[in-house]
Amino acid sequence: MYELNNRPSRSNPWLPVLAVGTLLFGACAMVMVGGIWWYSLSGSDAAPAAAPANSLISRPVPVNAATPVPQVVIQPPAEGLDYESAVLRNLYEQVNPSVVNVASLSSHPPLEEGSSTTDLLPQGSNSDSLLVYSTGSGFVWNTAGYIVTNYHVVEGAEQVQVTFSDGTTTVAELVAVDDDTDLAVIRIDPTGYTLTPVRIGAMEDVFVGMRVAAIGNPFGLAGTLTSGIVSALGRSIPSLDRYQIPSAIQTDAPINPGNSGGPLLNEQGEVIGVNAQIRSETRANSGVGFAIPISVVGRVVPALIETGEYRHAFLGISGDTFNPICADEMGLDPTLRGALVVRTENRGPAAQAGLRGMTRDAATKYPDLCPGATGGDLITAVEGEPVGSFDDLLVYLQRFTSPGDTIRLNILRDGQEGMVELTLGARP
Repeated sequence: MYELNNRPSRSNPWLPVLAVGTLLFGACAMVMVGGIWWYSLSGSDAAPAAAPANSLISRPVPVNAATPVPQVVIQPPAEGLDYESAVLRNLYEQVNPSVVNVASLSSHPPLEEGSSTTDLLPQGSNSDSLLVYSTGSGFVWNTAGYIVTNYHVVEGAEQVQVTFSDGTTTVAELVAVDDDTDLAVIRIDPTGYTLTPVRIGAMEDVFVGMRVAAIGNPFGLAGTLTSGIVSALGRSIPSLDRYQIPSAIQTDAPINPGNSGGPLLNEQGEVIGVNAQIRSETRANSGVGFAIPISVVGRVVPALIETGEYRHAFLGISGDTFNPICADEMGLDPTLRGALVVRTENRGPAAQAGLRGMTRDAATKYPDLCPGATGGDLITAVEGEPVGSFDDLLVYLQRFTSPGDTIRLNILRDGQEGMVELTLGARP
């Protein structure tokens, strides 16, 4: 052994042998451990690890969800080609085969000039032949032949024709519609057709300023690509019924008559909305178009395919967003935010649960901003989620609830906080 002083210890003749043996043993051990580690990673006989309970792998895939297709691969820009052009080129090549032209035919002509009709094209020389009185777009939902479009595109049609990007045309049957969201599902016999389903994006990933693209058939010009950005979120747009469609996506991607029913896409080529409306005095693009959000489409379409209808949750109130400028005349704190209950439907879920609408008239200096009445409940949260506006309440009901669900509402009534629990009905 070594002595704890400044003098070197006496040498041992076995030390070199022991040192070499130790090094050889250590090297062998490292090789064995490394081999076991490598086998654990690459061995084909090893059982795969179970997916976490909350992972996407373990979640069931809806039966009628859009059929998965390979991810859009963005190729490196070619020489002289910028990134955005490369993205749009690849996106178009991948998604255009999924987009179809939808023509609604009838034996009678358009109602009048300036109506919602777009084209009047005789089919053949026979004057009794069907006439095209509405054209729009759609996209392939799955390989079973289901196609998504707008309800207003096929409304009143006696026959629906579908034309694919390769020019082939077939006849589709109307499966189901939902006028509250302006969505419709049609179906073709897939025999003999190569169907390329779209991929579905996530509304949570959509943001203002996000680059988007639309593919459709504006003015009957098949396979037209336009691009722009998401210019606003959370718009409420009118449906074909008396209800509003919440959470609509506003875009400046050119949307024109004939784009209706076509997909609004993110850069990955995933559908984030169904193009449905434009804001224009001339029925042509003015930089403001609206798409039904994928959060709505993803709930409505599978139900239409599976059951033939979509049942919307019904709370049974009419209301408005609380405006701080009305605080004094309503006796409320101007820092509050929430949805005002103006009126409850007779025998509706809200009325049966004891929610109160406004009962007392009140003078107001701002008739365009304030309800001119008091006494109604102020809903401040739903299931613990803050409610900042009446639209927030509509969005929650649309995205997360179904008829028969029980929800809890935090309310403010006569200055006192409370909670109301109620069971949602179905829209009458």
